[in-house]
Amino acid sequence: MDTIKNDMKKYWSQRVEKFSLLRQREFASEKHEQWLAELDRYFPPGRKLDILDIGTGTGFLAFLLAERGHHVTGIDLTPDMIMKAKKIAGRLELSVDFFVMDAEKPDFSPASFDAIVTRKLTWALPNLPLAYQTWHKLLRPGGILVNFDADYCREKPAAVPSHHAHQDVSTGLMQEYERMKNVLRPCQKPRPQWDTELLLQAGFSNIAIDNGIWQRVYTKIDEFYDPTPGFAISATA
Repeated sequence: MDTIKNDMKKYWSQRVEKFSLLRQREFASEKHEQWLAELDRYFPPGRKLDILDIGTGTGFLAFLLAERGHHVTGIDLTPDMIMKAKKIAGRLELSVDFFVMDAEKPDFSPASFDAIVTRKLTWALPNLPLAYQTWHKLLRPGGILVNFDADYCREKPAAVPSHHAHQDVSTGLMQEYERMKNVLRPCQKPRPQWDTELLLQAGFSNIAIDNGIWQRVYTKIDEFYDPTPGFAISATA
């Protein structure tokens, strides 16, 4: 499955400029407070945590968590994304450690983090069972994993509004996106039910699924709108 990872890296390298600008606009919009409210459900203010943001992209979640005073590390497979994230961190004057790493096998010592977060990443991993097993080892006892995602490999083609998160993506890149989903789909079962199975197998407990997050965050159709129903799944190491 190294081929699909290389394809993903190439795809996101081509999207990095517009994606970065979109995320910066999102950070400056009302979505800033909406996403902070979602994160506060899992990380109440008052305790400073070591948090790993996997598939950080250009650092959106990492910056929100750093704002709350947490020590945050962000990793992404795409070097161009990490380069952008570092530049944005400087402009925002937020301290986040960013590294280029494979989400399925991050290069950290066991029990390095109190929490792991990830947003719209796990649908794209060719070996999600391995990822969850590895992430469990990276968490300290009682640590929490919070995964915001959707079953993108099974999303149904539908008429989308004029405003949505992919509105600036070229036809060629959208075709590549669909091709990669077709490659990944046979490796996956319907989600998030499958995630629950995998998390239990990896040693997690207290697994909870929140299907209401997309309605809370995407309250209106704008340039950040995601028409695919998503979920948040949390679990304790």
